[in-house]
Parts: sequence; C-alpha cells; structure tokens
Amino acid sequence: MRATCLVCTLKRSPQQSNSEALAQVVLGELRAEGVDTDVIRLADHQIDFGVVSEAISDGDEWPAIRGRILASEILVMAIPTWLGQPSSVSKIAIERMDAFLSETYDDAKTPIAYNRVAGVVVVGNEDGAHHVIAETNGALGDIGYSVPGQNWTYWNKGPGPGEEEWLTTDEREWSISTGKACASNLLAMARALQASPIPAPPGN
Repeated sequence: MRATCLVCTLKRSPQQSNSEALAQVVLGELRAEGVDTDVIRLADHQIDFGVVSEAISDGDEWPAIRGRILASEILVMAIPTWLGQPSSVSKIAIERMDAFLSETYDDAKTPIAYNRVAGVVVVGNEDGAHHVIAETNGALGDIGYSVPGQNWTYWNKGPGPGEEEWLTTDEREWSISTGKACASNLLAMARALQASPIPAPPGN
C-alpha cells in the first residue's frame, strides 16, 4: 500500500515546514505498518491554475504529480491556515483534482478516486483548523475519496499573532496522539476498501 502527502505550505524547500513536520507523524505511523510514503511539497513545483489533468502550459508539472497521487491508496493533505482559510496552494491542488470527477478506472464506470482514502493535517498560529478540515474533507468527498472518522490532526497556537513552531510547544502531545489515530483510521479504511471495494455508481 502507498500514501502520498501533498504538503501545501507556502514555503519552498529547504525552508522548514510545520505542516510537513506534523504530517510526518501520520506518515511515520503508516510506514511502521508497511505503507510506502511519498511526500510532494507543492510549492517546489509549477502547478498552473485550472481544473484539468492535462498540462496547461509547457512547464506545468501537475500531470506528474497527478500520477503520484493516483499511485496511492491514501492521500494526506498537509495545510497551513492563513486568515482562517486553507492555504492557496491547497486550493490549487484541489481545483486540479476536480478533473477526477470525470475520470474512471479501466472499467469506464468507477470514478478514479473511489476506493481511496484521504486525511488532513493542519497547522497555524491561530484557530481555523476545523474550518480547514471541513473545507478539505468536503471537497475530497465530492471528488470521490472516502473520509473515515477522525481522519485529521492539527495544531494551533491559540488566539492572537505569534510563532507557529509547533514542535517547540508544550501542547504538541495532543497533536501527535491525534495524528497517530488519524493514521490508524486511514489505514483501516484503506484495507477495508481493498477487501470490499465501493462499486461503480448505479446507472453508470
């Protein structure tokens, strides 16, 4: 089994990403269960605006990223909160995944995102995590991903401006334990879908 993590930080490598650091808690638990993991920091790539799977310009790297997403049964989106909203980088990726709605497996009936599961990791220096989780889960569910209960973890500093280095805080243990639960739930649902796949929608 394989999991791909889309790190939706605004920072390019090699800058430290808090989103990626917390996502590694989830990914580490998955790796401990034998899951292969693939991490893509989207800010390191050119991703054109659009809602199609094909390249929009000569430099558009989305088709290769799409291939890595679809090579996985598990998708984890790691997203910072800005002004209480999911990062712009995450929205670009979700808009491109809108194309999955009209794409199918080889049977030409089953939507390409069916029988895949998705989770969300959120960090930020103020609240808004539940809003980001709800927005992201809603979109991924529309696309066709299965979303298990408690498929998320998050960390935020609390009200007001300030640092957002979650690893330096005393409150990080809850985020870590919740991340481990997230990984467990994602893997359980992915295995269940392998054993009993969701069929193509009626009428297809």
